[in-house]
Amino acid sequence: MKNSPKLKTGIILIFLTALLFFLNFTAFSKEIKNFFYLFSAPLQKNLWEAADSVSDFFETVCKMNILKKENEQLKFEKEALLGEIAFLKELRKENEKLREALKIGLEKEFQLIEARVISKDFSQDSILINKGLKGGIFEGAVVIISQKLLLGKIGEVYENFSEVILISNEEISFDAKISDKEVYGVVRGEGNSEFYFGLIPKEADVSEGELVITTPLGGIFPGGLLVGEVEEIEKSDVEPFQKTKIKPLFDFRELDILFIISNFKEFSSDK
Repeated sequence: MKNSPKLKTGIILIFLTALLFFLNFTAFSKEIKNFFYLFSAPLQKNLWEAADSVSDFFETVCKMNILKKENEQLKFEKEALLGEIAFLKELRKENEKLREALKIGLEKEFQLIEARVISKDFSQDSILINKGLKGGIFEGAVVIISQKLLLGKIGEVYENFSEVILISNEEISFDAKISDKEVYGVVRGEGNSEFYFGLIPKEADVSEGELVITTPLGGIFPGGLLVGEVEEIEKSDVEPFQKTKIKPLFDFRELDILFIISNFKEFSSDK
């Protein structure tokens, strides 16, 4: 196996050092020593510079390893910090929504369970939330969002998850009225995120932009929850009733945090 240049350099340095030591402690004349120094000086200079370069190289490699470890640690700390920031932002978002709900006095009317949407199936007009039997959720419970807007009701309930049937689902129908008017009718889901306010007497005065709210009739939902606003009015000369398309007051696609009214059974029984 061939010797490496680094090993050869080391051997030559040791030899020169030993030779210098020998010359210094022997009786050789100054002329001989001078000749040797003159001859070996350039070689020694190159050898020592090479040795310094090797030393600098290893020092640089060592420093690079230290910097690499420090950069890895900084990267890890940065990622942890970003994760913490994201978590705090989500927490603040949830707290703001909860505060918004509490500001309008929902806690005085209902007992609320907060939940998060984890999947959406708009083809079936339903969503899945992260609370179930363990979280106190029960089938038929009313689901709203923070502005006291009706979202739907709980369908199937699992141990840790629940299905929310949206008010646009074809299975949903409930009594409602025009806000600030004695104009009553029934809201029915039509699917595809659409729902209508129908069975309104033909002679009733209904205008676009008016708000539709729930009534406690039928015991399905408590009264006073916002359903949406009148968007289109459909009348026919041969039909005894008129119906209106309802425009939701929120975007179903942006659903995130919602609230389940946990005491509705007690509330409806009192009615």
